[in-house]
Amino acid sequence: MNRRAPVAEAWRHDPWDDPDGTGEIPVEDVRANRRHLRWYVYGAAALVIVAVVVLGVVGLWYVRRVDPPGDPGAAVNFTVNKGDTLDRVAQRLQAAGLVSSKDLFVWYVDHHGGLVLTEGYYRIRSHDHMGNVMRVLNTPPSETFTKVLFPEGFTVAKMAARLHAKMPQLSAAAFEAASTADQLRSKYQSPEIKNLEGLLFPDTYQVSNIETVTMLMRRMIKQFDRVGDQEKLADKATALGMTPYQVVIIASMIEREAKTDVDRPLIARVIYNRLALGMNLQIDATLYYGQPPDTPFDVLKATDTPYNTYLHAGLPPTPIANPGRDSLHAALNPAPPLNPNDPLCKGLPKGESCALLYYVLKDDLGNHAFAVTAAQHEQNVQNARNLGLLN
Repeated sequence: MNRRAPVAEAWRHDPWDDPDGTGEIPVEDVRANRRHLRWYVYGAAALVIVAVVVLGVVGLWYVRRVDPPGDPGAAVNFTVNKGDTLDRVAQRLQAAGLVSSKDLFVWYVDHHGGLVLTEGYYRIRSHDHMGNVMRVLNTPPSETFTKVLFPEGFTVAKMAARLHAKMPQLSAAAFEAASTADQLRSKYQSPEIKNLEGLLFPDTYQVSNIETVTMLMRRMIKQFDRVGDQEKLADKATALGMTPYQVVIIASMIEREAKTDVDRPLIARVIYNRLALGMNLQIDATLYYGQPPDTPFDVLKATDTPYNTYLHAGLPPTPIANPGRDSLHAALNPAPPLNPNDPLCKGLPKGESCALLYYVLKDDLGNHAFAVTAAQHEQNVQNARNLGLLN
């Protein structure tokens, strides 16, 4: 059988068939370019990572410098002087440990609205956020107040110490000196008296950072005079046969002796009764005025001072503390004289007056037992000793 030979297909030239032509195919160049591209990508990624790390480190450094870790410390006094520049203030802030860096604080201020400096006293906490430091310095001292409580019965010396503890820029020594400088006076002050003891009304005061001790003291005197007017100090003192200043002295003794409101007018009555009879007041609280607080009572009782009401008759020369309204009210409104039918008056010899003359603690709440005779008083004293109320 005759078979036809297959017809050869037309030859198509393939570059791979030409050994001389294979060098023209850019296979190796493509691979090399791809390798270079990978290195570019790797390099760029590395740069990005390095940049992120650097930015992270710088950011962490910035945050820790602007806002130190941990809680802020206690507020300390900082003074902005007249003519101070931001650079000077920043330098002193850094030296005082109130900011981490002078230059960074200046930069922070410049990029956060600036700072208007007003001379005066400021309270700044250490290790606080720079934003808080800037906020404090941007608040004028006239708008910055510190609440200072002066309790009833505080002496001028105690007031001075309390003020200085709350506002260190106000000297305790300056406060005490101003109280005897005779530059400020109460309307109820005796002409010959230069001491403001008893005439500074105890209260809570909002004290501005631009105030001086004299400015504060003027407010305290004004408040005392206002309360005195409200209590009708002048008129009622005259009705009691006293000067207003003498009533203030009596109020100061009541403030130091009485612990309860019920006892205040009763102690006032004892004082007036003793004065009327010419008896020494024998007020224990007067012995401690101006004396070291740890001095034994027996030593105080034997120490001859103008305030020893065991040794000297009449009132002390000045108040022994600054009384509050309740004690002033009691001094102006003493308890009425005892009714002859009062239980304390029973058993008295016929014709003997019955008047409150003695008192001593009777419980640990500060209430007192009152007596009209020395015998009654001695029994009350023994009861107090038995209860451990007396030293």
